[in-house]
Amino acid sequence: MLRVGIIGANGYSGIELIRLLHEHPHVTLNLIVSHSTSGTPITELYPHLQAIYEEQLEALDVDKVASQVDFLFFATPARVSKDWLPSFTQKGIPCIDISGDFRLNNPDVYKQWYQAEHTNAEYLSEAVYGLADVYPEAIKHAQVIANPGCYATAALLALIPLVEKKLISTKSIIIDGKSGVSGAGRKPSLTTLFGEVNENVKAYRLGKHQHIPEMEQILTEVSGDTVQVTFSTHLIPMTRGIMCTIYADLQETITTDDLIHAYDMYYDHTPFIRVRPEGSLPSTKEVYGSNYCDLGVTVDKRTGKLTIVSVIDNVVKGASGQAVQNMNLVNGWDIDEGLKYSPVYP
Repeated sequence: MLRVGIIGANGYSGIELIRLLHEHPHVTLNLIVSHSTSGTPITELYPHLQAIYEEQLEALDVDKVASQVDFLFFATPARVSKDWLPSFTQKGIPCIDISGDFRLNNPDVYKQWYQAEHTNAEYLSEAVYGLADVYPEAIKHAQVIANPGCYATAALLALIPLVEKKLISTKSIIIDGKSGVSGAGRKPSLTTLFGEVNENVKAYRLGKHQHIPEMEQILTEVSGDTVQVTFSTHLIPMTRGIMCTIYADLQETITTDDLIHAYDMYYDHTPFIRVRPEGSLPSTKEVYGSNYCDLGVTVDKRTGKLTIVSVIDNVVKGASGQAVQNMNLVNGWDIDEGLKYSPVYP
């Protein structure tokens, strides 16, 4: 059994990792760490884990953690893992970072979007971008895996097959993103109070969201040309889920059925991308609690434009589920080990 640890286990991504790893057939969750709540039983913060997983959160001690784990997840906020993760990879422990600290190749771009100097910039070129359904071979050999952002996961899974085949104009991409409140984490804030969110839809961080540079970085690599996207984000009064509605100009005359076939061929190696038949568009409820990304596509013949709808559960496919998928790849296990959950419905 692989001994696994979670640093930052007291947040939503951490608690979702606990849920998924507890049922994984090849791992034992050996250690949970939280700087702010060390010494506290996890059931004090999350009573639903009583009689399931009742370990105590521990302080971050590099040598102690390294002696107890073979594999490590960082479920910390941004600007934390950059200071600590290299201490573990230097000891031969593979790490998956769920924050954004290792997603960007350029330290100057990191500073611009995350408002901090990267203290271990040399690791940016070593980190592999963990979009598990697109880069499985690179991930298999990685020591540092940068788990993609939740919005970026939904958008890139929809766009990469079309950009790679040059079916759309990369100068026309508009991504309209909507997220449930869990995407903001568990830390209380005015923005996520019930009275602020309920019966309300709110746009936020327009043109400033930190997932913009990672989407542009990956799409530029896939395209071979510089790609910029227009990305708008909205907070929706629901707990889980992301929907990205994406618009782009087609480069050639093509039918909806042709595009569905292109997606089916591109993702035929993975069970987690589900492409809807023509006339069917996915909703967030249909992936709730699962590691699926559902895609629906339609061509407007009148305007020559394409609309793609991509939905994920932001806490699973957008964070902890994809992290487990990446762990499976690194260890040579079936990609769906520990992730064989059907969506929760209704």
